[in-house]
Order: sequence, then structure tokens, then C-alpha cells
Amino acid sequence: MMKKYKPTEKASTVAEPLAAYGYNNFDDGGIFRMIDIAEKGISFELFDKLVKKFPFSFQEWAGFLHISGKTLSRYQKEEKTFDTLQSEKILQIEMLYKRGKEVFGSAEYFLIWLQAENLALGKTKPQDLIGSNFGISLLMDELTRLEHGVLA
Repeated sequence: MMKKYKPTEKASTVAEPLAAYGYNNFDDGGIFRMIDIAEKGISFELFDKLVKKFPFSFQEWAGFLHISGKTLSRYQKEEKTFDTLQSEKILQIEMLYKRGKEVFGSAEYFLIWLQAENLALGKTKPQDLIGSNFGISLLMDELTRLEHGVLA
């Protein structure tokens, strides 16, 4: 049975994999869980697991999260928890990864698509859009179009 969202519940950090929190469940309860996870903050340990799924540099990750590479290094060194906005971005990127794997059938093919110039996106590499919430939304929409065979 799905646990109801209670805004008074607090935890110091999210240490378990995101799947344990039902992040792929987009009903109202799932959205509230996502909000709660973001407000509590994503631990650097969990972020590091996401980083290993992608071929992006540390500096690219810093750019996606709108922080300096130096700040990201400090988070790593001090095992800090990301703030709410950064945690939301991390969750969005994790959801994009999961969706991409579903559509392409493997992480490898999704990552190739992510790094290739895309005509439907105005000859932009999809990975160049990850730093923006609007960009991630556009990529999610594009994955849905690809899933349904709508190529333009």
C-alpha cells in the first residue's frame, strides 16, 4: 500500500536509491513524494550513483546544477546534501535517464542519442538541454514522440 504524504515527516537525507521512493509513480502521491525528497535533499552519495550512469564530466554536472565545479567538489569532500533546487534537478535527470532507457531499450542507446546532434531539436545535442527545466521537459516530450514514432 502506498504511504500517504505527510509534510511534517522529516529525514536528514535520502540515502536509498530513488526507485525506493517511487519516483516513477506520477500520481498525486508520487509527486508529493518527489517534493518531499527534494525538500529533504539528495545526498552526494546518491548523486554519485547517478553521475556514474552518464558520460558527463564533473564540470558538466556542475553546469547542470548551476553551481561551480569548486562547490561541487566541496559537496563531494564534505559529503553534503544538495539543496531543494539542486535535488529537484537531480531527480529530473534521473527520471529522464529512466525514461530514455525505456524508450531506447538500453542505457547505451539512450546515451548515444543524448550525445548526438538532433534535427528535431534544432540540431542541438539533447545533453545540452539538461541544464534547464524547460530543456528536460522538451527531452521528455521528444522521448514520447520517439516512442510513438513521431519523428518530426
